[in-house]
Amino acid sequence: MKKDVYILSGFLGSGKTTLLKDLLQALKDENKKPAVLMNELGSVSIDSDEVEKDTALRELLDGCICCTISEKLESQLQELLLNENFDVLVIETTGAAHPVEVVDSILTPLFANQFEFRGIVTVVDGLQWRNRGEFSPAVLHLMREQIRHAEYIVANKMDLLSEMEQGTFSYELQQINPNARVYLTNYSKVSMTDLFSLKSDNRNGSYEKASIGEHLTLQAIVYTFNGTVNGEAFEDWVKNQPDSIYRMKGYVPLQGRKNPTLFQYSYGMPLFMPGDMKYPTNFVIIGEKLHKSEIIRSLQEIDITE
Repeated sequence: MKKDVYILSGFLGSGKTTLLKDLLQALKDENKKPAVLMNELGSVSIDSDEVEKDTALRELLDGCICCTISEKLESQLQELLLNENFDVLVIETTGAAHPVEVVDSILTPLFANQFEFRGIVTVVDGLQWRNRGEFSPAVLHLMREQIRHAEYIVANKMDLLSEMEQGTFSYELQQINPNARVYLTNYSKVSMTDLFSLKSDNRNGSYEKASIGEHLTLQAIVYTFNGTVNGEAFEDWVKNQPDSIYRMKGYVPLQGRKNPTLFQYSYGMPLFMPGDMKYPTNFVIIGEKLHKSEIIRSLQEIDITE
């Protein structure tokens, strides 16, 4: 049984931890056992006291989940899978984390087939957004990316904005991400029923049936090779993939090689590295507006079982 993964994204002080507490309670009310992974940039955790003792909690301190401490993340996830009994993993990221990098870090090929990525929930502080001109261009770009890749946007601290400002705020969020559900709220109070309904149909391969505008933004597809793959056929397959794929990584069982080959693809650049062990042949694809059933079918065509 795959474990659902939700990512809580948003800038520092936007209200992520308040939402996390409500989310954990809602999961427990549905008799689901949550686990939490918290990422702080400092060496001391600020928010871990907010998580009740009966919830499995792991912390990543002193760095951002998607760059300096991705190896630590892998060992924490492995330890969680081995030692904790949980149904849903909720990851609260630092305000400095880029959503694509976070999904990329979590879905390591070693155990990607044990997780089901359900989506990104981004919390945006209304006052911070109104005063965003005070931020550097790099910070502003990151805020926009966190909004653009979300399935669900919690537009928080509405009581600090006038009605007109609330309308402008909502309009601007929808301009950046027309596919997300936007909730205008205070204290990060949102409908948990809606949030859990992020279990999108198009993740089950029925994207083709959805009309334009109904698809979700960031997707992750995990495929496990059963046979072996011809090297040239695989390279042709990679060349034929759409630009909306941001990352690919996994262990590919290339014909004539003793161990699966590590393949990584980022920003259009493919990289092959000879494998030194019989790693699980999981292959992860991360991108936007992907035709899941089509991609899986095309991989099955080159996956030759003897």
